[in-house]
Order: sequence, then C-alpha cells, then structure tokens
Amino acid sequence: MGTGISLTARQLLGLLVDPGSFLSWDEPIGREPADASYRAALARAQERTGADEAVITGTALIGGRAVALVASEFGFLGGSIGVATAERITRAVERATAERLPLVALPVSGGTRMQEGSAAFLCMLRITAAVQAHRAAGLPYLTYLRNPTMGGVFASWGTLGHLVFAEPGARLGFLGPRVYEELRGVELPPDVQRSETLAGHGLVDAVVPPEELREVLRRALAVLGLAAGPASGTADTPPTGGTDTPRIGGTDTPRADAAADGPRPADRPDAWESVRRTRRPDRPGTRELLRRSAEELLLLDAPGGRDGALVRALVVLHGRPALVVGQQRQDAERERPFTAADLRAVRRTARLAEQLGLPLVTVVDTAGAELSAQAELDGVAIEIAHCLITLLALRTPVLAVLLGQGSGGGALALLPADRVLAAEHSWLAPLPPEGASAIVHRDGAHAAELARTQGIGASDLAEVGLVDAVVPELPDAAEEPAAFCERLGLALGSALDALASASEADRLAARAVRHRRLGDVLAG
Repeated sequence: MGTGISLTARQLLGLLVDPGSFLSWDEPIGREPADASYRAALARAQERTGADEAVITGTALIGGRAVALVASEFGFLGGSIGVATAERITRAVERATAERLPLVALPVSGGTRMQEGSAAFLCMLRITAAVQAHRAAGLPYLTYLRNPTMGGVFASWGTLGHLVFAEPGARLGFLGPRVYEELRGVELPPDVQRSETLAGHGLVDAVVPPEELREVLRRALAVLGLAAGPASGTADTPPTGGTDTPRIGGTDTPRADAAADGPRPADRPDAWESVRRTRRPDRPGTRELLRRSAEELLLLDAPGGRDGALVRALVVLHGRPALVVGQQRQDAERERPFTAADLRAVRRTARLAEQLGLPLVTVVDTAGAELSAQAELDGVAIEIAHCLITLLALRTPVLAVLLGQGSGGGALALLPADRVLAAEHSWLAPLPPEGASAIVHRDGAHAAELARTQGIGASDLAEVGLVDAVVPELPDAAEEPAAFCERLGLALGSALDALASASEADRLAARAVRHRRLGDVLAG
C-alpha cells in the first residue's frame, strides 16, 4: 500500500513551477505552546525540515500562468494541521482570492494535530470557508492528494478541488488504519483507501505521478485560463496541444458551420444499415474524437477507469474551453453498459462545469444502461432521472453530440441540451431494434423492419426537434476517422461559438421552449 512518503514540499514545488518563479508568502509564526513536550516536538520538526510550519505557501508560474500554492510538509509533525498551520493556509487562500489567482493545494497530512485537540480540529472550518469563498469568486481550485492524506484534511479542503488529482498508490481516507483496527477490532482492507480505488469509484479525477503533474496542471490551467480570460504571465495566444492532442485548423481549414451543413447524400441512410455501422468495432468513439479534434485535452478518470463506459475531459475545441462527459463505445467483446456510478459522475461533471463557468459537451454512444438486479439496487433509473433534471437546470451552455448508438435511458440521460449535433449514421431508440422486435413481435427477427419504421435515424430526429445539425459521414466514420473527427470537432466549435453569443437568460428561455416542443412532428 502506498509508494512511501511523498516528496518534500520544496522538492515537489521544484518539479511543478517555472524555474525561479516561486515567491513565498510565509511570515514568521509567533507561538509558545504551554506544553514543554509539544514545544520540543516543534523545535525538532523545525530543525529536521528547515521549515517553521507544516505548510509552505506562495505564488509561482506554471507554464507561464500565475498561481497560488499551498504545499504541505509531511516531515513537520506528519503534515498535521494546528491553529497556526490553519491560519497560514487560510491567509494564502484569502490572498489568492483577492489577487484572483487559481489556487493549487498539495496536501499530505495525517490530519488534525492531536497536541492542539478541538481548537485545531475546528480550524478545518476556517480553511474550508476560505476555499468556499475562493470558489464562489469563480476562481479555479485544484488539489493533489499525496501519500498519505487523511482525517480532517481529506474530509475538508483536501477533496474540495474543482479537480482532485492524486499520487499513485497514496493512502487517502478519513480514518487511519491503526485507529480503524483499534476501534473496530479488525484490519482495514488494504486497497480501500488506495488512490486508484478512489479513482475507480469516481471520487478522484486522475491518478498522476509527481513527475507528470506539471503537465497535467499546465493543461488544466490552459483550459481554465481561457474560461476566465488571459492569465497574468501568459501571452495572449492559443495553447499548443500535447503529444496526444493534435491541433486542428490553419489558414485553409473549412469553417465549422460548413462541416455541419455541408454536402449529404440525397437519400437518407437506411436506418438498419446505420445501426450496423455504429456497431463496427473500428468506428471512432469519444476518446478518439477528442484526441483528433481538441487543441488541448486533459482526460480525467471516471468509474471503471480507461476501460470503462464513461469519458470525462477538459478540452479546448476550436478555441473554446469546455468540459466533456461522454459514453465510450466498446467492441463486441468488451461491451460495458452505463452504470449508476457513471450517471453520478455525469452529474458531478455537470455541476463542475457550472461552477467553473464552462460549457458542458455530452457525447452519446451507448448500447444502453445496465440491466441487472444490482443495477436496480444501485438506483440506475433514479440516476437517469437525476441526470435529466440536472442537465435541464444547468445554467451553463450544454451541447450534446449523438455520435453513434443511442439506446434507452442511458442515452436519454445525456441529451437535454441547448443544441444537439448528430453524426449521419447515429440513432436514438427506447431499446436496440432487437429488443423492440422482441416486445412487438415476440422475436428478434423483425429488428431491421422496426429500425426503419420507428424514426430512429439522425434525419428523423431532426424532424421531431431533437437534432439541430447532421454531420456527414463520407460514407462512414469508420472509413474516414481522421477527417470525420476533424469535421465533427469543427462543428462542435461552431456550435459552442453560437451558444456563447447568447445571454444566459435568452439561452435558458430557448432551452425551455425547445424541450416543451420535443417530439412534435413538423407539419408539411
């Protein structure tokens, strides 16, 4: 369990910040505890670490962007939080808010400092109140949980980041293993508090080695900086993508709206043929779409990890920052239904988009929600309902993409939006055609017939008001993955531009009208 004690605060800052850019905010802390043994422990901690407290605060540049930093020092009494420690953290958070800086917190701590008891414990409220004010000011708050991060730190400011990253193998939890064993009489299972376990349950956004954290923070700050406007210390130029995030565009790039409204076949695709095409294992899915079309891409963890049914990401598309949550299609051997945990992660991502003032892009490509006794107990249907109401009420712009398969409530949960784009062969139905055939005809032999008569194709969906633009496949996304993903990415950028040009009041009013009319077949 764990990778050993984390780097010191200054070692980690050395990996993260631009050379020579760190400026300390720390001031001498005057205190003289009454307890002699505590005074001696503080003196030893100062001598051992060269620090005067269990936290270092200040400002620096990361990739040229100014940020505020709070970094715990585990060598100083296990990174524990006493009253003076809490005051230093609180002042740093308040200064970051006043100077309108993004805040990066790097906790590693056993929790509250036991020598100071309740007074120190209550200081978690002080820190949390300052963090809440920072978030309420519309400023990004990012945290990186190091090994270990426990107790009140984990249960307050450590896990309140808009994005919560974690060190590989780190022990993260509320109750320490020794305390658990003493109170419960049994050992805590070793993997329960492991960072990878928490990421698999959607509780941590990404597990990141320390040597990769700088680039992860750079990408996150690049997207969030676009949302907030140019950051200090940066040139007013577009960011460049990483090795897996090729840029698109250029002087000869076609306009994004032309991609959506460009040439299409004279006849509608056969609906059953479209269903079959969307099931091709080589058809590009959500991850491939983002990797081929985003100028900046930071993939976040989701339930089930990278092999799961959900994709979460911070992106820049056609110059527009956004949060993406999408369903990841699987090949025939690895089909994975959409679970209640996935749906909870959708809602968390939607709320995060609203907090950060970013548009939300949802990508639909699923064979359906999980159908099992466990899914019923997990409340999958209830989670679908809550996804619907969350997206309908979201104050930030919502753009949906029907990328391929759109089966059942698992697809419906991601479709409430201000605007919906659809790939030419995408489809939406209450059940896969085989399931509909089983209900209507008591066999699956009529699947093709029902697909053709149910109005499930992208063009049919445009007629009933769901789809606003159909993005051509020439003739099939699987046969032109790069060109198709670029075409769809440009259409997404154009749609985001259009949504950004409307006032919030007008956009929300139009959304209400849109959903009131959904399903009405247009006359003529």
